[in-house]
Amino acid sequence: MIVNLKENNIAIIPARSGSKGVPGKNIAMLGGYPLIAYSIAAAKLSGIDRVLVSTDSEEYALITRRYGAETPFVRPDEISSDQSTDFEFMRHAIDWMIDKEKIVPEFWIHLRPTTPLRDPQIIKDALVQIQQHPEASSLRSGHEVPESPFKWFLKDGEGFFKGLREDLTPEKVNLPRQTFPNMYNPNGYVDIVRSSHVLHNTTLHGEKMLVFESPQCTEIDTQEDFEYLEYQFQKHSSPLQSYLKQFN
Repeated sequence: MIVNLKENNIAIIPARSGSKGVPGKNIAMLGGYPLIAYSIAAAKLSGIDRVLVSTDSEEYALITRRYGAETPFVRPDEISSDQSTDFEFMRHAIDWMIDKEKIVPEFWIHLRPTTPLRDPQIIKDALVQIQQHPEASSLRSGHEVPESPFKWFLKDGEGFFKGLREDLTPEKVNLPRQTFPNMYNPNGYVDIVRSSHVLHNTTLHGEKMLVFESPQCTEIDTQEDFEYLEYQFQKHSSPLQSYLKQFN
């Protein structure tokens, strides 16, 4: 099967303003560049020609255009709250493209700005994987967890053990981890959805979501996460930074 990495795909980066944990998180500086710039760089270096940013902020739009992204629309306030869903911003972008450009790519590569350090080759690999599975409605990345959550347990109303499944007893959750199936933690490295699925459904991923095994990566949620990555930059530079230097 011949896989075309250049056509029928587009990257989209959601970047609403109003972060509560770290104010202005998506444009906060990391290693000398705004956080969102790393996702733009990863998309460009993976060979994706068009990178859209879906944002409700003119300030964010101005910053992202500097690094090569397109911001052809402003995301409406009603789908820009902390309760808004990924389906809403994705459907809005797809509908806009159909209305304004009369054509829409099939594969939408969803790159969250809070996962800044990606290997562009892994994004390429994810795109190849979904293109080779026409039955797949979407793809989502995750890394294998070393300790199965099935070994975890709950506490009932009287303070006693309760397994995550009915068959899990205190003895069973003590079995070696190899006894349990491999499990994956979604990590935001790369998600891909099909516009043909989104346009005919009310869910983003559908029932045939491919699991793409990616490396573990640092997701930024707190100021401590920023500080950790700044420390990593002092030890190891990133090829994404080399790309971004052209915009200095």
